[in-house]
Amino acid sequence: MLELAILGFLYEAPLHGYELRKRITALTGHVRPVGESTLYPAIKRLEKAGLLARETQPGAAAAPRHMLTLTPGGRRDLLRRLAGPDRLDITDENRWFTLLAFLRHLPDRDEQAAVLRRRLTFLEEPASFFYDGERPISAEELDDPFRRGILTIARATSAAELKWLRSTLRSLE
Repeated sequence: MLELAILGFLYEAPLHGYELRKRITALTGHVRPVGESTLYPAIKRLEKAGLLARETQPGAAAAPRHMLTLTPGGRRDLLRRLAGPDRLDITDENRWFTLLAFLRHLPDRDEQAAVLRRRLTFLEEPASFFYDGERPISAEELDDPFRRGILTIARATSAAELKWLRSTLRSLE
């Protein structure tokens, strides 16, 4: 998820590390805070893989800034990740939102639609957070108001996302 966010933001414009961290935190920080100890090793891995380039520029104050840009290989890698996300990228809500934030960069509408259809298929599968053996338990079956609340909120969120997915798929097809 972090690498996808780095590639996605750098696809849009070169950034220095501090600005990149601010943008990633704005996108995912409420769920998964991004610290320097996580971000900079990821940047180094992507740089070592030839997906990012670093250029030192004079800073506004005294310290130099390291501007990061996406290489042509980095652009190809981002598009590959967007077109063929892992199952976890489709099923995990936080990873899905990160993928969705950059899906517009995928130039082929059919490929965009294929990714959305995978999410739609996942959301249409019967599921719950709570089970009676193999059977999913619905909110109406629960006496626990807190667990009922989880399922009620999840159902409303899923309904809104399903409506958006179906509408967006119609516009792409």
